[in-house]
Amino acid sequence: MTDLRSLSVHDVLGEGGVLSRVIPGYKSRPSQLAMAELVEQSLLKEGVALIEAGTGTGKTFAYLVPALLSGKRVVIATGTRALQDQIAQRDVPRLEDELGIKLPVAILKGLGNYVCLRRYEELLESADSVGRPDIVRHLPLLTEFVRKSESGDRTELPTIPEEAAIWGFVESGSDTRIGPRCRFSREGGESPGQARCFVTKARKAAEEARVVIVNHHLFFADLALKSRGANVIPPYDAVVFDEAHQVGDVMTQFFGVSISTGKIDRLIRDIDRTVSSLRLASEISDRLLRTVLLTASDLFDAAGVLDGKRSRMEGRAPLSGEDREQLRDELFSLEAALEALGAHVRGMIDEDERSHDALLQATRRIDDTRNDLLTVLEGGYGLVVWIESRGRQTILGASPVDVARHFRDEVLTRTRSLVLTSATLSTSDTFDFTRRELGIEDEVDELILPSPFDYPTQAALYVPELPDPRDPSFMKEAAREVGELVKASRGGAFVLTTSFRAMTEFSRALTVMLEREGLEVLVQGDMPKHALLDRFRTQEHAVLFATQGFWEGVDVPGRSLRLVVLDRVPFDVPSDPLIRARCERLEAEERSAFKDYLLPSAALTLKQGFGRLVRSETDRGVVALLDGRLRTKGYGKVLLRGLPPARRVEKEEALAFLRGL
Repeated sequence: MTDLRSLSVHDVLGEGGVLSRVIPGYKSRPSQLAMAELVEQSLLKEGVALIEAGTGTGKTFAYLVPALLSGKRVVIATGTRALQDQIAQRDVPRLEDELGIKLPVAILKGLGNYVCLRRYEELLESADSVGRPDIVRHLPLLTEFVRKSESGDRTELPTIPEEAAIWGFVESGSDTRIGPRCRFSREGGESPGQARCFVTKARKAAEEARVVIVNHHLFFADLALKSRGANVIPPYDAVVFDEAHQVGDVMTQFFGVSISTGKIDRLIRDIDRTVSSLRLASEISDRLLRTVLLTASDLFDAAGVLDGKRSRMEGRAPLSGEDREQLRDELFSLEAALEALGAHVRGMIDEDERSHDALLQATRRIDDTRNDLLTVLEGGYGLVVWIESRGRQTILGASPVDVARHFRDEVLTRTRSLVLTSATLSTSDTFDFTRRELGIEDEVDELILPSPFDYPTQAALYVPELPDPRDPSFMKEAAREVGELVKASRGGAFVLTTSFRAMTEFSRALTVMLEREGLEVLVQGDMPKHALLDRFRTQEHAVLFATQGFWEGVDVPGRSLRLVVLDRVPFDVPSDPLIRARCERLEAEERSAFKDYLLPSAALTLKQGFGRLVRSETDRGVVALLDGRLRTKGYGKVLLRGLPPARRVEKEEALAFLRGL
């Protein structure tokens, strides 16, 4: 058994270290050790470190080992749930086996990953449990899971699909959770007074651990709760952000607000179930609930008409002060309906503890929704108000133009030691873009570690001569190019686009031909993301058409993936109101919005897309970038220099390489 307190990172990861003695054939990686030593130093001296660690560096162990050896409570925040699960289910158990000890590590997921026993009980008592076929079908599986599960983590129940309606009725959440006063937080465990609540048990484990693994969303949700005097994550000394290139986007979401048809529907459905389960439903409560739904429908119908007058482009559109004035009556009608509902629910609260806590939480959700409505109506300094239509759903939102202030105030000033790492964190060999985005102005430690993979041998980069992506002829010519590449590779291909429209056009143009070639065609949206990836991994001749959700956080090592096609340079859409506001702010500061914002942002995303191809030392394949501007524009050279050093090839070489695979 190993005593962690007596070890350094070199003792564990270096030549002749613990891992080399217990793992046959183990080789110390200089880049991994360099990163681990900088993380160790940052935790010791209480500073900030920015580390770009190329794919294959082994960065998970490079921060996990020093975090465990530091003796401090360290929060590790990942960008994706997949990486969070990998650390908890693969990396930590492997270290435990090799070190021969139980490590003080706990995992905390977002509240929506856990079954809420109070909401489950309410579902059992509701009409939905017997009247909705989609609920009735899954309820026995859920009941058995609740009875046997130790964690309540819904990922442990794959027999109920992730998108199944029943999860929306029973998942926990910051807007539905009562907290310590809920009876499930104090009863039902193995001993008297022990909590049965899954969230409470997870938090208890986190309080007893030294390393707590969360994701970015939960980390910033916890910051939001701290402003209300509550918390989910126990107090910590240091934070490691993995996949740190996502931090800015996550903060934009958490420090903004949004109101949607789905959000109002969930609010009313949950309140209806709560008052019904407490036997407090009445004609008045039914009328007030219906009034909220009707006034919300009026608002979103009016907003939809307003949005429909614009050019139908994907994404958000600005909602000006004049636009909001046109929606003022509908906004105030919904706000008044919510105020009346909140007053009625407050009037139901009595000394009965069970009803008091559930109804008090309902009033908080109503108040939060009213405040969000007023924020959308009034806007405010540093906020961009916008509207977006997604199918039948309309969303109204307000987002901060600058998240740097929030990061400085909420993270930098509150955290003694901070490490930000990713495979893509630098542009043009500097961290300037990341530092500006997050407001990191003080002196910090910086380290760029290239990938150990042999890219000139393992990968080829092909940039065809095609029309500008904005040219009407681009799609036809690009589809022909993709068809030739995929036929040469015999599938094993990702075709990744920057818009749903492009994805749809590519798949429609190529599906018949590809299926005639005996290749399986998969399209994002046909099934859940995890199911698409599972299907792709089990095939050697599949072609997946997908959008930017697949440009990062997707891992398909081996022969299943040997061709990655990227349709164009992933520039942010300049018409997006938030992007436009950020560009205008930079121009007002006499800086170049293109060079200081749009170009480095695109460079990071492009590196992420490229990174889907080579995930191990044995992977081989071609990355095809269909954007001819990489050949003709000055910035093309900048973007290409920022990619891994794959061998540049022309068409016949690319086709020959693919056929050889």
